[in-house]
Amino acid sequence: MSPRVLRRVSAITALSAVALAVTAGPALAHVTVNPRTAEQGSWSKVSFRVPNERDDASTTKVVIELPADHPIASVSVRPTPGWTVKADETRLAVPLKVHDGEITTAVTKITWSGGRIGPGEFQEFDVSLGPLPTDTGQLVFKADQTYSGGEVVHWNEEPRADGTEPEHPAPVLELTGPGKPVTTARVTPAAGPSVTVDASDGTARALGGIGLAAGLVGLLLAGLALTRSRRNT
Repeated sequence: MSPRVLRRVSAITALSAVALAVTAGPALAHVTVNPRTAEQGSWSKVSFRVPNERDDASTTKVVIELPADHPIASVSVRPTPGWTVKADETRLAVPLKVHDGEITTAVTKITWSGGRIGPGEFQEFDVSLGPLPTDTGQLVFKADQTYSGGEVVHWNEEPRADGTEPEHPAPVLELTGPGKPVTTARVTPAAGPSVTVDASDGTARALGGIGLAAGLVGLLLAGLALTRSRRNT
């Protein structure tokens, strides 16, 4: 292969790597809640996805704050192997009315500790919530991520009015009205609950990255074929 062809191959390969990094990066850039939307008044299972962004440290503790201004009557946590979980309750200034009365306390913070998320890894922590509030269009879950070196990253910035993403965005669950399309894992609070899970945003981005990679490989092969054809003429 001639030096000219080698230079073309190197350039296309570098372009492929950069494109894939740009495409895949945001999917694991910060703590997120998945799915991203749920129906008001429903019971839903959500997963808090926590990526480890440090090359020289592991994530050892994760704290998720539930919005106290929109309390949720029932909060249950799925056990995560290797992690200890603790749910803190807060007394409500105004009791929350439910179908069989009212509650005066609600879970406002969940802490996972004792486990490790290594460099290049992520962990998902599952929580069942319900019924979701009907008086707001979103729930903002502020999060703290503690690393083995003592560093604490606060994912606590709320969505901006202009739509741009802040540097340390908090996980946000968008709430839609009844009958509107949602991408949610819905949980029915009864014996033998049925659960429906739709593809998450992370999966969609991963598939997009694969498609981009395939296109770039095709471009590389076409360039090589064109170069070889010119040499033979």
